[in-house]
Amino acid sequence: MAANIIRLRNMVFHGYHGVYPAEREIGQRFEVDVEVYLDDFPQGQSDLLRDTIDMYELHNAVQEIIMQKRFKLIEALAEHVAASLIEQFEIQEILVRIRKPYSPIKGISDGIEVEIVRKAG
Repeated sequence: MAANIIRLRNMVFHGYHGVYPAEREIGQRFEVDVEVYLDDFPQGQSDLLRDTIDMYELHNAVQEIIMQKRFKLIEALAEHVAASLIEQFEIQEILVRIRKPYSPIKGISDGIEVEIVRKAG
């Protein structure tokens, strides 16, 4: 992994992902973390938005996927988020972590979470 990271932590969205019909009809809370790994960090020197990944655009892209798309598995959702962000923002390496804090699985008290790391190409 590269030494420089842009992180968006604990983005919260209402989405309609899940295996059970109620999850897809009523929806539920999803918490998302995204880490973009960079080899260079020119924005630290230039102080120009054009030299970096616009974090507002990154957030909006994640929001659109979580709120507009529908997946049965959060693993598939995480894969789609990673692939879309890599393509849209020309990212070389990314970590996507998605939490479903109110999972309907009996005995799960603090939700479920999937974390993936993907590279471009």
